[in-house]
Amino acid sequence: MKTNFLKFALLLIIGIAPLALHAQTYVLDKSIPLTGDGGWDYLSIDKLNDRLYVSHSNCVNVVDLKTETQVGVIENLKGIHGIAVDNKANRGFISDGKANAVVAFDLKTLAIIATIPVDAKGPDCIIYEPFSDHVFSFNGDSNNSSVVDPNMLKQVGTIDLGGGPEFAVSDGKGKIYNNLEDKNSLDVIDVKSLKVIANYPLSPGGGPTGIAMDIKNGRTFSGCRTNKGMSVVDVKTGKVITTLPIGAGVDAVDYDPETKLIFCSCGDGTVTIIKQLSPDSYSIVQTLQTQNRARTMALDTKTHKIYLSVAETVTGTRKPLPGTFKLLVYKIQ
Repeated sequence: MKTNFLKFALLLIIGIAPLALHAQTYVLDKSIPLTGDGGWDYLSIDKLNDRLYVSHSNCVNVVDLKTETQVGVIENLKGIHGIAVDNKANRGFISDGKANAVVAFDLKTLAIIATIPVDAKGPDCIIYEPFSDHVFSFNGDSNNSSVVDPNMLKQVGTIDLGGGPEFAVSDGKGKIYNNLEDKNSLDVIDVKSLKVIANYPLSPGGGPTGIAMDIKNGRTFSGCRTNKGMSVVDVKTGKVITTLPIGAGVDAVDYDPETKLIFCSCGDGTVTIIKQLSPDSYSIVQTLQTQNRARTMALDTKTHKIYLSVAETVTGTRKPLPGTFKLLVYKIQ
């Protein structure tokens, strides 16, 4: 009886496994037209208010995730990169790289509240860090981070990073992990002391850009352009656990703690989707075909959809064609 039961259980597992894998296959759901022209960069989701913010040249396109339509535009900026959301203060913060400033806006009305000058050049990535209740801009031309108080609306600190910063992620417990693109490494920042307390090499990874984190298990996922790989790091030891092959020109990386899927969006028109089997074991489950230069992405952990911004370009160039900017939306099949 025990032998038959074990055989039945094994057959059941074998039968269910393909179904589980199929359930996590991503397909194109729709595209959402967005206004404006020019280049694009980071996307950011406000989970509380079900809104998606899309960086777009000198403005921000605002999308309602319930209706999946554009509901507003934040305009009259100079050259923006990222958007951070602080629901506690009901404020959003935009890194305006060309203005060397962080721009604050009201999350409900989308009205600009203040333009906060920072003593740095090229604010790029920007995040709200809940443990410190501060906003951090990562300044690509100054190799540092500007710390902004979201309530006083002014800069209150600067962190020397020791290299050129790219994406950053907070563990919500007092530490920020930030990729240094030119140093092929990962900074660990203490938000109390406002200092880098460790730096981990990402070798064989090189040219890291996007980063995501499995906070529960203490793993970061860095997308690296030079070797077309994603490095998994144990943040307690700084050890690179494994490196998996991804597409060319990676930019954003996201992690879904419910499905255990990691997404690496790449400029070559692919998203590499990786399954976390355990904290130290990973497998590529899909290479999703998207569109050339659809390299920036946001994940909605409520619906498990991913959103990528892109525009058609003039043949043989990177110049966007007017009137073609949009979001590509992918869902689980």
